[in-house]
Amino acid sequence: MSKLSIAIASFIALISTAVFSEYGLNMTEGVTSISRDIYSLHMMVFWVCVVIAVIVFGAMFYSVFAHRKSKGAVAAQFHESTKAEILWTLIPVIILVAMAIPASKTLIDLEDTSKAEMTIKITGHQWKWQYDYPEEGISFISNLAKSSKNSLKTDDKPQHYLLEVDKRVVLPVDTSIRFLITSNDVIHNWWIPAFGVKQDANPGFINDAWAKVDKIGTYRGQCAELCGKDHGFMPIVVDVVSKADYAKWVAKEQAAAEAAATSATKTWLKADLMANGKNVYEANCAGCHKIDGSGIPPIFPAMKNSPIANGSSAEHIKLVLHGKGGMPTFKMLGDADLASVITYERSAFGNTGSVVQPSDVKSAR
Repeated sequence: MSKLSIAIASFIALISTAVFSEYGLNMTEGVTSISRDIYSLHMMVFWVCVVIAVIVFGAMFYSVFAHRKSKGAVAAQFHESTKAEILWTLIPVIILVAMAIPASKTLIDLEDTSKAEMTIKITGHQWKWQYDYPEEGISFISNLAKSSKNSLKTDDKPQHYLLEVDKRVVLPVDTSIRFLITSNDVIHNWWIPAFGVKQDANPGFINDAWAKVDKIGTYRGQCAELCGKDHGFMPIVVDVVSKADYAKWVAKEQAAAEAAATSATKTWLKADLMANGKNVYEANCAGCHKIDGSGIPPIFPAMKNSPIANGSSAEHIKLVLHGKGGMPTFKMLGDADLASVITYERSAFGNTGSVVQPSDVKSAR
């Protein structure tokens, strides 16, 4: 096959429907009333701009062609024309007012959370999300899924690479939900295009947003603020389910929370602490300290032969609870999970530190 034939075949492949089916230039219309209002506002302003462009550039090109010098055209003189000045001032004002009315209505609706039927608090951490359902008594951390973490340096990428999590948010369909969004460290941004929600998570402040999803399904988003080393590894996945399925999920999570609270009061075997601690470590610590505990010196020290892991357990607990320097706090994790991961760090990688129990963490809080 000649080079020309290969080039033609490649061009045809590039302009095929299959390629364009995954490529779009417009905004996402979304699955909430507010997202559709934003989309309609965007399209209205877009078509106003198109009409203005057609009129202005059409008049300009016609004037250049019809009144060119070669045809003997002489430029008209209308300096300080009152009519012209009134027209080119009044017409833009009318256009802007006409666009401002629906824009103001959408902006007001965007900020009105007074009709919310339930509330979810969202807290950004480096580099994960924490979700609290205050009315249901549910709280959990959502991390990047292991399937994405394990394939960061391989060519075999899983479906939804960097857009999958280990714990999904679950919401009931046809329910107005208020989101309270904040941060525990730096500025993050909680963004789900299909919901029309994109809100900064600022430390020390609470921003709010709302959504009422009218279509069951799975929706994905991510942190939209450059928040540090693992900014690209903070995906958001939301499952919108029927109200009956949501009630089942709430009951399941409440039972799990009760079991976790009970487990935090017992004395664990070291083997159990190590098994649970390995999972907690890989989900929360391995991004900086590496799976093998080698770390990323000098910013993120190695866990292997660490003076902290091999030293005082009280100092180790204090560091994990409250953080220090570039290390964030992990006090949002439960006592059992913290005891497990600290024990794992003190016993894995050749370390010889002591076992830590949930009661030790509870006393140090």
